[in-house]
Amino acid sequence: MAYVSQDDKKRLSVGIKKVLKKYDVKASIGIRHHSTLRVKIKSGPLDFGPIDDYFGQDVNVYWIETHYKGKAAKFLTELYREMRGDQWFDESDSQTDYFHVSHYCDIKILPTYQKVA
Repeated sequence: MAYVSQDDKKRLSVGIKKVLKKYDVKASIGIRHHSTLRVKIKSGPLDFGPIDDYFGQDVNVYWIETHYKGKAAKFLTELYREMRGDQWFDESDSQTDYFHVSHYCDIKILPTYQKVA
């Protein structure tokens, strides 16, 4: 069963903050439903393409290389790697409807995202 604690968040935040600082991106880090580590991107110099004014943009972490290009793709890939951390695992088997993962990761680009130069 997926579970992420406040201690896990604190441990993973160190690497996440390094990636955010490297790319000069402002974001918040939180936990949703005790199972998901979530990063909400607020502002930065990266171009993520068109962002819905009402819903923002949910990043599909399995399709980063397909949906994003250049520096934005590199940033999201590094961010996702740090969000998983070194203790992350996925022992799921969808054919038997068995899902066992250490925790889930969500990346959201807020509708108020400010692209700064």
